[in-house]
Amino acid sequence: MIDTIPIRMSDHAAPPAAEPDGRDGFIVVAVLWILGALATLATIYAVYVIDTAASFAVHDERLKADALFSASIELTAAQLASTPGAPSSGRFRFRLGDANVAVDFVAENARIDLNAAPKQLLAGLFAGLGAPPGLAEVYADSVIAWRTPPPTDGPNAAAGYRTAGISYAPRGAPFPHPGELALVAGLPEALVDRAMPFVTVYSGVPQINILDAAPEVLAALPGVDPTLLHTILAQREAEPQNAARLAAMLGPAQALVANQGSKAVRVTPRIVFDDGQRMSADIVIFLLDNGTEPYRVLSWRDSSDDPADEPRRSRAR
Repeated sequence: MIDTIPIRMSDHAAPPAAEPDGRDGFIVVAVLWILGALATLATIYAVYVIDTAASFAVHDERLKADALFSASIELTAAQLASTPGAPSSGRFRFRLGDANVAVDFVAENARIDLNAAPKQLLAGLFAGLGAPPGLAEVYADSVIAWRTPPPTDGPNAAAGYRTAGISYAPRGAPFPHPGELALVAGLPEALVDRAMPFVTVYSGVPQINILDAAPEVLAALPGVDPTLLHTILAQREAEPQNAARLAAMLGPAQALVANQGSKAVRVTPRIVFDDGQRMSADIVIFLLDNGTEPYRVLSWRDSSDDPADEPRRSRAR
């Protein structure tokens, strides 16, 4: 008979633990790195999607604004063409889509034309904007020299520019854009900035429209002192369309005023979208009497243009 000896589990040694493998730690690090990379890629993609959506929203609003600007031009041209003897300035409002639009328009000869105005009118504008009378005439001469073709013999304005160390010469031709006034030698920058709202190159006439000209423009007329200016403005408010009475108050300066608007018209639409976004434009059109098109766009500048490039930011359309 064989005796059975009981064996307790505790009498046996536990199986040896596996030795740590360096590859396990490497795999964990690699997995964590991949997860971090995926999280970064997901963040980048989310930012890309958000930026793309915002970009499309801005582009969509830009397209809407262009359409509303064009509608403003069309309505202005239709209003001026459909009513014989219509006022040369006015305003109206309309709503289209998700935007409200307010439009102002005024004949361009309410401004002083840099290419056609006589010296006395230019000097009067500069003097009214703060230039000393003697210098105002010098500035007017400089503007006229810029737009006048150089003589074939004798001294010309280009020599003065070279003497002053300026790398360019006067154009010797009409100003293509009002912003070019800043290139005329000797004109203070602050004076040019003040003059910009009152000058143009699009009316093509030496006279100013007495019915719509700003007070600063009327003050440029010879013999118009503050007292006479106040009287003219009061009379114009009392009888807005009585150009003959207004002109009679000017004496000899009557030759420098017109009693009607020009074919060139400045249109200023201001758009307010329902989401609060605002856009505006400054557009000059020329009304045509015949042909298939009722008007031609001479200048188009809107709030999306770069303000740092003033002489070049007009966009002909």
